[in-house]
Amino acid sequence: MTAIPAVCLAGDPNNAAGDNKLTELTSLVLQLQQQMLDMQQMHKQEIDSLKAEIAELRKTQPTPEQQAQDEADSLRAFAESLVEEEAEPAKKPEETVFKSGQLSLQKLNPEISVSGDFLAHYGRRDDTRRRGDIFMRGLELSFQSYLDPFSRMKATAHMHEDGEVHLEEAYFTRFSFLKNANLDIGKFRQQFGVVNRWHEDALDQVQYPLALRSILGDEGIAQTGFSLDWALPMWGNTCQALTLQVTGTNNEHLFPGDTRGNPNFLFHYKNYRDLSRDSYLEFGLSGLLGWNDEWPVLRGALPLQTDHQTMGTQVFGADVSYLWEPADQALYRNFEWRSEVYVLDRDILAPDNSGPDNLKAWGAYSYIQSKMARDLDVGVRLDYYKPDSKSYANVTGASLAPLAYTSGNPHRWQICPYLTWWQSEFVKYRWEYDYAWGRGMENPEHILWFQAIFAAGPHKHERY
Repeated sequence: MTAIPAVCLAGDPNNAAGDNKLTELTSLVLQLQQQMLDMQQMHKQEIDSLKAEIAELRKTQPTPEQQAQDEADSLRAFAESLVEEEAEPAKKPEETVFKSGQLSLQKLNPEISVSGDFLAHYGRRDDTRRRGDIFMRGLELSFQSYLDPFSRMKATAHMHEDGEVHLEEAYFTRFSFLKNANLDIGKFRQQFGVVNRWHEDALDQVQYPLALRSILGDEGIAQTGFSLDWALPMWGNTCQALTLQVTGTNNEHLFPGDTRGNPNFLFHYKNYRDLSRDSYLEFGLSGLLGWNDEWPVLRGALPLQTDHQTMGTQVFGADVSYLWEPADQALYRNFEWRSEVYVLDRDILAPDNSGPDNLKAWGAYSYIQSKMARDLDVGVRLDYYKPDSKSYANVTGASLAPLAYTSGNPHRWQICPYLTWWQSEFVKYRWEYDYAWGRGMENPEHILWFQAIFAAGPHKHERY
């Protein structure tokens, strides 16, 4: 670059003014550069100071393991201080209480439920003066508890108004005793058909069906022994189950003459199928086999003589149930239909001393029931029963009723319309009218029933 002569610059006034401005700008730039250098130096010192502090903190900061140990030590010290504050004098050796980590005794208590069955009826039958009665049919105490991971216990004691107490059921279930099979041991209502398994306070009507009461006994059949419930393999879309029971002889209606203690054998086959999202169909077959070996026989004048001869008693049954209950209205609408047939085939020693003979009786019931509202059920049941006809059926001291009568073609019908109102899940009321008629048995009968059932506890109105 060619230098500008100083003489020329000095001699030009305009050049002198420009030199002053240039000098000022140069000075200002130099000041800014110095300030930037000072700020950089200051920031570098601050950063170095922070780095030193972080390094120092890292040296003194405890590790996660040390923190966990410190917390544990702190909690231990706090617990020890509480113990020291609440410490009591040491107990004598005989007062020492040992505790385990298992369930508390309260958890081991069984679940207890109570249900009461109040009845009032008024009616008319030509051969009796009594018109009505009001009574407590019973108070049931029910106990349930899991004994261990493999077993559950259920027991029901029935107390009558007159103070009599009898054991209705008491058994425990061993789950998975065999593959897909559970074992019950004890006394239980037997799985003959459907409603025999239910308790009276859980029935859809006031009483058991006429045919059931006439063939199996007023309270159905409940005996003591073993029951194996086996879930059979699926058959297409159908679920199947088989119940096999071996029991002692406790039913005085079917087996009054068993003195040898022969066992009874029962089977029940169940077939269940969903017809749609809202309905299902179930049917079953039942069979019961037992023996009687002691028979009262009239030889000449009274009293009756006792004869011994082992003879079999067989009862067969079939049941069908249908339920329609729309999934979106299940609390307010449904329709239920249930029917059962009972057939008795019993070998006997005729009480008139005419030798061996055979009794045949059969009966059936069918009922429909519909939920009209959330708390209102309406239904009607039709019963039919036909006993055998035997000329010796009314021998004094050896009457065969209700299995046989002396008249020709004896039979009896009964119709039972009813209405059930659920005040709540704990209380329900039922009004029922029974009209029975026929020939060769009891006279026609009209009965109006009122029933109130109340329950408390975790298992209300349980059927089995």
